[in-house]
Formats: sequence, C-alpha cells, structure tokens
Amino acid sequence: MGKRSKNLTPPNQLLVEGKNDYHVICNLCKQYNINIPNTFEVKFPEPGAEGVKNLLDGLPVKLKEENLRILGIVVDADQDLAARWQSIRGKLSASGYPESDIPDSPQEKGWVYQPKNLFLKRVGVWVMPNNQLPGMLEDFVALLMPEDDKLRPKAEEILREIERDGLNRYGEIHRAKALIHTWLAWQETPGMPMGLAITARVLRRESAIAQVFADWLQQLFQAEIPETNG
Repeated sequence: MGKRSKNLTPPNQLLVEGKNDYHVICNLCKQYNINIPNTFEVKFPEPGAEGVKNLLDGLPVKLKEENLRILGIVVDADQDLAARWQSIRGKLSASGYPESDIPDSPQEKGWVYQPKNLFLKRVGVWVMPNNQLPGMLEDFVALLMPEDDKLRPKAEEILREIERDGLNRYGEIHRAKALIHTWLAWQETPGMPMGLAITARVLRRESAIAQVFADWLQQLFQAEIPETNG
C-alpha cells in the first residue's frame, strides 16, 4: 500500500480492547508472516477509554469513516458470551448491517462478512477466547501454553490451594489471568509479557487456536495478506 496522509483513516483496521491485546496479536502475526501495519493496523482505545464498552459504543462512528474498507473487531466474551454477541449484533444492526445477515451466535472460526451494500464496510468479529466459551485474552493465551508443560499443573495447583484457603483476591473471571502470569513468572525470563513470550516461543504459535485465529485474519484481510509459510 502506498503512503497516505497522517490524517487519513487507515483503510484496514483491527480494533482491540487494549495494549495487551495489541501486543499479543502483533507478535502472533509475526509468527504467521502477517505483515503489520502494511496490510492492516491494530488499533486500541486512547488511555482512559480502554475496554469493550468504549470499543463497541464507537462502532457506529468508526464504520462511517470514509477511507475505511475492512474492519476487524476482537473483544472479550467475559462472563456472558451470548450477551456480548448480542451487543455486537446490536451495534452492527444500528450501523446499517442487515440483522438477518448477522449470525445468532458467534462462529466457531470467527465471523467474516462481505455486505452486498457497497456503502457498508467488510467486517469480521472474533470473541475471545475462542468464540465458544466465556473468558478473555488470557484464556486464549493459556491455550498457547505447551500441552506437555510440567509447570502448568504446578501453577494450577497453587491457584487451587489459595482459592481453597480463601486467599485469592481475583474473581473467577480473572482466573486465567492469574494462571498465565503465575506460569510466566516461572520461566527462564521471569515475568515476560505475553506478546514477547510468543516471539520467544515460550508460548506456542503451533497451538490449534493460534492457527484458527491466524486463518480468520487471513480470511478477513485476504486481499491484503500474502500467503503464510505455515
């Protein structure tokens, strides 16, 4: 893609809730030879405006940006996957997307939609962690942990112990966050950020969910992304 004015809307964008999502997705894309930002830009809210509510509330305005061609949306399911999806459907419907064309529930491999109406943008939606379960980014990242890893059972045991004793200060929805950061604290480089852990191959891009997510990105931006080496 050629040079553009700094004030011009990037034509292909992937909206995420915050910086952690940004770093995880950017590092995962590197592993799949998905060229950021030449094919699409990953965008997250300004400081103080992070989170799914602000992202979804901004969709009707975002989808009217003149230069925008393709918009990807990555949000956490949190505790209620069905409610999250209905929120997304409502925002898209309010933006002119036919409700009959929007699935009643998230698609297992992510959703991509090319509208017949030339005035509507191509859109795609991925609901973390895997479009099928409640949870968030950290639940997705936990699925990138090596299956035969011997530290994960130890980390899970520690969490169960402190939960049994009532010492945990995190809620159930944040359990995966406690797990992944406990596990990362025990690696060769303790406390490595999640995105960097993908690049360092502490987390495995070969995990099935990583491949499905990369495939969704390629389908969404297929006209813009060169073939990956695997």
